[in-house]
Amino acid sequence: MLESSLGQLETLVRTLVEENRVLLSANAQLAAELASFKEENETLQLNALEQDGQQSTTLARIQALVALASGESSQGSVNS
Repeated sequence: MLESSLGQLETLVRTLVEENRVLLSANAQLAAELASFKEENETLQLNALEQDGQQSTTLARIQALVALASGESSQGSVNS
């Protein structure tokens, strides 16, 4: 009876060790994927900030052109 119980315990321990090995491998893979996703996210955030800055600059230039054009059309109607 004791021999049978020890055999079952050994089998269970082997199974648990193998499952632990599989889980450790999966954990390492997920950690690597997470690091990659974090890096990609940081890059995307920096790109978004850069684009936001470019859009702000473009908007300011368009607003200046509209103001300039509005000023010229009001002066043109005064000169007429």
